Amino acid sequence: MSTSRRAVIASAAAAGLTAATVGGAHAHGHGGSGGGGRGPRRETFGRLDDGTEVHRWSLERGGTRLKVLSYGGVVQSLEIPDRHGRYANVSLGFADLGSYVSDSPYFGALIGRYGNRIARGRFTLDGTEYQLPVNDGPNSLHGGDQGFDKRVWDVTPSGPAALTLTYTSPDGEMGYPGTLSVTVTYTLTDDGDFRIDYEATTDAPTVVNLTNHTYFNLSGEGSGSIENHELTVAASRYTPVDDTLIPTGELASVAGTPFDFRRPKAVGADLRAGAEQILIAQGFDHNLVLDKGITRRPEHAITLYDPASGRQMDIATTEPGVQFYSGNFQDGTLTGTSGRTYRQSDALCLETQHFPDSPNQPEFPSTVLRPGETYRSTTVHSFSAR
Repeated sequence: MSTSRRAVIASAAAAGLTAATVGGAHAHGHGGSGGGGRGPRRETFGRLDDGTEVHRWSLERGGTRLKVLSYGGVVQSLEIPDRHGRYANVSLGFADLGSYVSDSPYFGALIGRYGNRIARGRFTLDGTEYQLPVNDGPNSLHGGDQGFDKRVWDVTPSGPAALTLTYTSPDGEMGYPGTLSVTVTYTLTDDGDFRIDYEATTDAPTVVNLTNHTYFNLSGEGSGSIENHELTVAASRYTPVDDTLIPTGELASVAGTPFDFRRPKAVGADLRAGAEQILIAQGFDHNLVLDKGITRRPEHAITLYDPASGRQMDIATTEPGVQFYSGNFQDGTLTGTSGRTYRQSDALCLETQHFPDSPNQPEFPSTVLRPGETYRSTTVHSFSAR
């Protein structure tokens, strides 16, 4: 654990800000404690219309507090301290289950089978064309209108501060071939890192691109704009899009464009630059091609820093790309966990993944998974303050 991280946690403890109770009413303890936490805790969060009970799990370790829903694998709350040791929830979300079911723009959710867009909801694999639901203009987005974000996952404690989420997607679900068995593990490490490990297997050839869709505001959700957050991404190229946000196939240089985050830059610096790609997406909603490419182990590629609070998030991943979304479509109609409304650019997403529309773009890294293979992906979010 870094010296600054230890100092911040010690400051929080001195101020009486330790996470003594995260679970709330109807909480049940599971598992052992370790690394400063009490073990995963479960409580009832609500019920779906069909009577299915949805649980909220609470983890605490290394100065980080995490709350996860069995519905959609949603990260409902992620609390980290600022430079003075004061905690805030830095992820957007809702206080009630009904809002997640009816209104959520993927707040904190696990995304699958295919994160991001597939053109016209169609792709061909081994000579067979598959049709997916079209739910984003002419395209399919995030696995279709009933993707993994709207499924209830089986959740079991798997460590002092770890949860294993499993879901089996039947052959043909949302038009995708093959029965896909998915395991996602959320872990808080001794240092308070939030690690996500994805695995999947299939009984027939299919395409897979899993990610998490947490909206971050390091000043705290409901606190206002993230335009002053400083973003650094080790990406020399990006994938320009057409007017429906599908990649054109080009891997374009970021030099001289709003997409150059190779050195720390305020998110809002070029948000109103009038560049064509920014106008198309009403902001940033683009895949940045990470210089490191696909790696066996997570490698650091992204840093997000909030000068106001001093909070910093570093992201290491095995993935070749990150979808940077600047919260363009938040319009003030949703009320978050703080009771405040969310407006445009009140948060951003950094979705580590393979590229959009890869099944239709043979030059992009493949997202095909075949029987006998195991899909593996890992992303680690590390937190500090300065």
